[in-house]
Amino acid sequence: MKIHRIYTGDDGQAHIDQIETDDFPNPASLTEISELRFRVQQPGQFADWHVESRRNYIITLSGEGEIGLGDGSLHRFGPGAVVLVEDLTGQGHTTRVSSEVPRITIAVPLANQTPGA
Repeated sequence: MKIHRIYTGDDGQAHIDQIETDDFPNPASLTEISELRFRVQQPGQFADWHVESRRNYIITLSGEGEIGLGDGSLHRFGPGAVVLVEDLTGQGHTTRVSSEVPRITIAVPLANQTPGA
């Protein structure tokens, strides 16, 4: 299985890549989870440029989200997609609900972990 990772590069811009779960995540990185957050976002909802306040796995349960990056690229994530969001600094990314149904996600905050760990 692949997960997507959004992170801040040396240029201060958010970038995205894919990680094989055979290599990542380190299972120990999931042992200190103390909360899960469910979120329901309505079709068309848009969040302009923002960074994350902390590292999170975002798992889409239903609907579809579109992430925009500073290079102009758009990346869509539907049901079952797992995204590790680590862009805590820089320009960040935009988020839009691109489906005609609400997007429901689970956020899994990761505490005390270094990016990419």
